[in-house]
This record gives sequence, C-alpha cells and structure tokens, in this order.
Amino acid sequence: MHVSDDIARLIREIRERAGLSQEKFAAKLGVTFPTVSRWEHGRARPSPLALKQIENMLRKLGDKGHDLAREYFEQEKH
Repeated sequence: MHVSDDIARLIREIRERAGLSQEKFAAKLGVTFPTVSRWEHGRARPSPLALKQIENMLRKLGDKGHDLAREYFEQEKH
C-alpha cells in the first residue's frame, strides 16, 4: 500500500462503488462506523485482516472494482 491518503481514497472509492454508507460498509467488515470514518479521513490504517476483507469486497465488485484492485493490490505483489 501507499501512504494513508491513498488508503483513505481507496476505502471511500470502494464504499461508494458498492453503494454503501459508512455504517453499512463497517457492518460488512465487522468494524465500527468510527473506524471506517477514521480510515476515510486518513487518521487510521486498516489492519492486515481488514485490508484482506476490503480486497475481497473489491474483487466481488467485478468490473466496477477492477481498476482499483489492479492499482492497489496487484502492484504490491511484485
């Protein structure tokens, strides 16, 4: 991953593309609404487990999330 600004943008983009409020996004990941808010504002970083869940959610978006999956998760495997 890049800096927290990139993570904040990623979280917001996934949530918006999935059509979820911060509350519903948090519920899907098993975290609290304030946690998602902190991620989106760059004040906290998701745990490795949460990042894996976010990646899985992103991949389930299919074409709507393909570009983000490639940008954020495939480059860190190289």
